[in-house]
Amino acid sequence: MAVKLKKDFFKISNIKLKSRLIVGTGKYKSFKETAKAVKASGADMVTVALRRVNILDKKKPILTDYLNPKKIKFLPNTAGCFNSEEALRTLRLAREMGGWKLVKLEVLGDKKTLYPNMIETIKSTKILVKEGFKVMVYCTDDPLLAKKLEDCGASAIMPLASPIGSGLGLQNKVNISLIIKQSKVPVIVDAGIGTASDATIAMELGCDGVLINSAIANANKPTLMAKAFKDAVISGRNAFLAGRMKKNVFASPSSPIKGLI
Repeated sequence: MAVKLKKDFFKISNIKLKSRLIVGTGKYKSFKETAKAVKASGADMVTVALRRVNILDKKKPILTDYLNPKKIKFLPNTAGCFNSEEALRTLRLAREMGGWKLVKLEVLGDKKTLYPNMIETIKSTKILVKEGFKVMVYCTDDPLLAKKLEDCGASAIMPLASPIGSGLGLQNKVNISLIIKQSKVPVIVDAGIGTASDATIAMELGCDGVLINSAIANANKPTLMAKAFKDAVISGRNAFLAGRMKKNVFASPSSPIKGLI
């Protein structure tokens, strides 16, 4: 008899999503390749770096010709911003251009590590929330600072797995787990994921979602990798919902030991 499972929707603020995989739109060879990868990923939300991706100038290739913002949710982000002023200006322009209120905040500390500047990030989050934005925040994997962001009104906490674009995967599962346990808003691992198994691990820990860009865009076959991530996120989520077995130091036989012949 087939087991009926409840629909497992992913909700950020008042936005309901079917897929727990969010895909970036940068680093691809072309917008055509971007569109193919996004379709294969099954994602219904994509991030758009407003300072880097053309969505308005129709004299040049434009992202919206390949991804319809009426069919897939665009999430404007502040990639490339290194202080609060730049980030705030970028997101205010996003609201003016497209009416976007759900946004991703990313304030970087330096060009070498691309680690978040948490002082500027917290400052920006407070201002944006007061201005009516729903803010998904890229941050370090520090549980105390993650809690501070939630207290400031963040709509989602987005701790890095490892440095942006590094492909190193989850370097601190303990801290990510602590953030998940304490958070009442979605926790989405963002940055550093290298391959599909990394996404599965993040989902098995209990993350609400993962955001992937470089691992798909820089793969030899981006569309196939996007499909791999789709399956990995679903598999990891199902494993989390199922509840894994307890770990034991000693062996435990898989068949009964009583009544042996």
